[in-house]
Amino acid sequence: MGFSDEASSSGYGLDASGPLLPPVGGGHPGSLSSQTKTFANVFIAIVGAGVLGLPYAFRRTGWAAGVILLLSVAVLTFHCMMLLVRIRRRIDPDRSAKIASFGDLGFAVSGSVGRIAVDVMIVLSQAGFCVGYLIFISSSLSHLLPLSFAFLSSKAVYVFAMLPFQLGLNSIKTLTLLAPLSIFADVVDLGAMGVVIVEDFSILFSNPPPLHAFSGPSVLLYGVGVAVYAFEGIGMVLPLEAEAAEKSKFGRTLAVSMGFIALIYGLFGALGYAAFGDETRDIITTNLGAGVLTVVVQIGLCINLFFTFPVMMNPVFEVAERWVCGKRYCWWLRWLVVLVVSLVATLVPNFADFLSLVGSSVCVILGFVLPAAFHLKTFNFDLGWAEAASDIAIVAIGMGLSISGTWSSFMAIFSSVEV
Repeated sequence: MGFSDEASSSGYGLDASGPLLPPVGGGHPGSLSSQTKTFANVFIAIVGAGVLGLPYAFRRTGWAAGVILLLSVAVLTFHCMMLLVRIRRRIDPDRSAKIASFGDLGFAVSGSVGRIAVDVMIVLSQAGFCVGYLIFISSSLSHLLPLSFAFLSSKAVYVFAMLPFQLGLNSIKTLTLLAPLSIFADVVDLGAMGVVIVEDFSILFSNPPPLHAFSGPSVLLYGVGVAVYAFEGIGMVLPLEAEAAEKSKFGRTLAVSMGFIALIYGLFGALGYAAFGDETRDIITTNLGAGVLTVVVQIGLCINLFFTFPVMMNPVFEVAERWVCGKRYCWWLRWLVVLVVSLVATLVPNFADFLSLVGSSVCVILGFVLPAAFHLKTFNFDLGWAEAASDIAIVAIGMGLSISGTWSSFMAIFSSVEV
């Protein structure tokens, strides 16, 4: 991902003026991205460590239900991304208003209320992602080398061991030097997926476990939350569309990218569950053997997420400092936020359960409800009845999913037993 010197709360801390990968034309700043680079940028913006929780979600929902949920969420995510593009083209056709991010668009449509709504959801989602990072790191390290101290669990020991280093990293005002880690992150994620898939096939051919296609409606909300989390990336669609050389083909390129990601997600989730069955763990890499390659992959993922943590926290700091300190740098506020995030991570026993919670409670609002509501307000009476009904349905169903999914995820977390 590309990051500016000052993170924008409304753009996920991303540089809304530039693509994730270098532009076409020898890297000249004024160059635009080809369809190939736009495809790659979409992939980088969406695919993350959350994919490693998909096999466990498939175990909970059943492989067929998991695939259906992933495809449905992919289609709806694409639709809502294009709603944002359509809104900007309507209210700023000549790009004179410089609507570069989701928050800018929220302000243009609904004033301060719109920006605050987007900012709050982005802060919650970014903080949620960082909690997920700490859960992933502590769970992976506890699997490799269990530790305990007094009344603290092994996971809590690792979280608190990281805390002093994270306080130092998150005190840095400018994190531009850490930006290349976002591309490295995808390389590591793809490497981990490759190792898991190879292991999946070896087990499938030797001793395949019994599987189920559907687990019943009670766990569908859980699957929806994980799927929404996995496809979260709506904050990047406006910067990516702005950088596309052929804007008339952006929708098609985005659709192909989302379809490709959905295919990878579906295969990875189904294969992971098919290989380990009911033994599938919340982080699939902990199902792998104790070989050197497996250990290297897990440590690589942990190192990557450790250094990605302060980058992902930057939008949270930008909003918090704007609200509390009048946009001034405030080290104690940053430390307080990092401490709260770390404490939350010690209280959540299961990685995939937390993915479902963040996906249900925040990402549904950010990715579905707000785009549809902004689209409905922008076009108003110019919409046909079918389009208006679609927007209203997305808002209503999204709110329902958010409330019920959040409750379902909390129940899953509370019922989890720490191993």
